[in-house]
Amino acid sequence: MVRAACLLSDQPPGAGTKVEILDAKTREKLCFLDKVEPHATIAEIKNLFTKSHPQWYPARQSLRLDPKGKSLKDEDVLQKLPVGTTATLYFRDLGAQISWVTVFLTEYAGPLFIYLLFYFRVPFIYGHKYDFTSSRHTVVHLACICHSFHYVKRLLETLFVHRFSHGTMPLRNIFKNCTYYWGFAAWMAYYINHPLYTPPTYGAQQVKLALAIFVICQLGNFSIHMALRDLRPAGSKTRKIPYPTKNPFTWLFLLVSCPNYTYEMGSWIGFAIMTQCLPVALFSLAGFIQMTIWAKGKHRSYLKEFRDYPPLRMPIIPFLL
Repeated sequence: MVRAACLLSDQPPGAGTKVEILDAKTREKLCFLDKVEPHATIAEIKNLFTKSHPQWYPARQSLRLDPKGKSLKDEDVLQKLPVGTTATLYFRDLGAQISWVTVFLTEYAGPLFIYLLFYFRVPFIYGHKYDFTSSRHTVVHLACICHSFHYVKRLLETLFVHRFSHGTMPLRNIFKNCTYYWGFAAWMAYYINHPLYTPPTYGAQQVKLALAIFVICQLGNFSIHMALRDLRPAGSKTRKIPYPTKNPFTWLFLLVSCPNYTYEMGSWIGFAIMTQCLPVALFSLAGFIQMTIWAKGKHRSYLKEFRDYPPLRMPIIPFLL
């Protein structure tokens, strides 16, 4: 059994709350904190715990009041929790963590690079006689521009727009996410850039319509991301109800909770219509299923957190879903 005594070095002598931290699985006592300031936050308690167990840095820690309960938030204050003079917290190891920014940059840079390999027809993909040749179909070049634009946009938004409520995610997720994004990018790119690829059935009219859908939805997606960014000050975890702004693209907030997912789905539908490619359609379907799950989760959170949340909003599709 590992046992450690941890003290707040900057605390003056006097009364304080005692905090014992137990392993959620084995119930072994991992740490005992004496005379903890009642105003201390869970984040501060995590930092104290790390001093005696450096292998469990704060991002790896999940502290909870019940072994099977929900994790406490970093901003939760000790004295506001239902505990007595001795607080018992249960610890779970979340595993190795990696920053959201690193994950996003990795999973988005991959498709951008992989797609271009097929577009330029580097050796060993389509056969020697097609090495570094170019397609004669305009839609192939337009599809490359749209695909590249989408992922460059995502990379730039990750660096300069998004503000994450959580700084890290489990390291294992990067392998799952990259397999999904990189694998689908290679599958789509192989067929769209194949020497035997045939243009859409309805030719230029179909491509122009699809391009319009793609561009409008990309602008809408970016507009929603900017609106969400403005809701949360830098370095804050504040959550507010998002409302439409003067930007017409944000008016979709009147009908759905997650219009960024609605626009994202629209972009891929446009790309599927443009290329008339089955792998793109399957990628769009998989993305829609996943984004619907996320949207429903966020919608439930909004309803639970805000009593005055607009009742007419749906998670992702107006009036339907």
